[in-house]
Amino acid sequence: MKKIIVVKIGGNASNKLPSTFFKQIQTWWHEGKQVLIIHGGGPQISKWSDKLHLDVEKINGVRVTDPETLDVTKAVLLGLVQPKLCQSIADFGLPVIGLNASDNHLLEGKYLNQSEYGEVGKITKINIAWLLQEMQNKIGVLAPLAQTQTGNWLNVNADTAAATIASQLNAESLVLLTDVPGVLKSGEVVPELTETFADELFQQHIIKSGMMPKIKASFSALKNGVHQTFITNDLGRPGTQFQYVEK
Repeated sequence: MKKIIVVKIGGNASNKLPSTFFKQIQTWWHEGKQVLIIHGGGPQISKWSDKLHLDVEKINGVRVTDPETLDVTKAVLLGLVQPKLCQSIADFGLPVIGLNASDNHLLEGKYLNQSEYGEVGKITKINIAWLLQEMQNKIGVLAPLAQTQTGNWLNVNADTAAATIASQLNAESLVLLTDVPGVLKSGEVVPELTETFADELFQQHIIKSGMMPKIKASFSALKNGVHQTFITNDLGRPGTQFQYVEK
């Protein structure tokens, strides 16, 4: 089986992808690797929610999603962010396919805590066979939305979705591409991070709450079969690499 690389792109990062992003994707592709890109869109969703006078509320980094906000989330991810990203990849001369939960029951999920978060969920089942088939000859671009068994759409945290999907694909690498060059301490990138060190930095308020979902997702992926995980703002630089030490 071909080696798989999963790249998660944050909403801010997707607006200003450097040429090194596309060159690295191209290099992996020419090396015969399968590439799956999972894209967020938080800033764009917040922007359109404001325009439509919808409340923007987050609890522990999770966007509270009522039915109206879910509609905005789907429209932004599937109608704005994904097509733009697919077009950019195609313009670089690479084959690409946009994917979402409704494609052959691709991502199934269940509610996280409907009374607290609304239409927010976590992924419980992935149609791996179909996904691998679609990725044989194309780079996949996937939105972090899931559907319940009865067809209700769910908003899923993109970092968590990327870790879950990368784990089930037994990916070689998971790269979380964000708008900072890695986990920072005193303005410098921490090249390697263990869970113990991450906890220390969080207790010292060096790691802020917004970075914690990415760090948790990175360690979760490592524990569940992904060979290596990174946080960076440029695929041409490694940023922070995560090290899982069994306790």
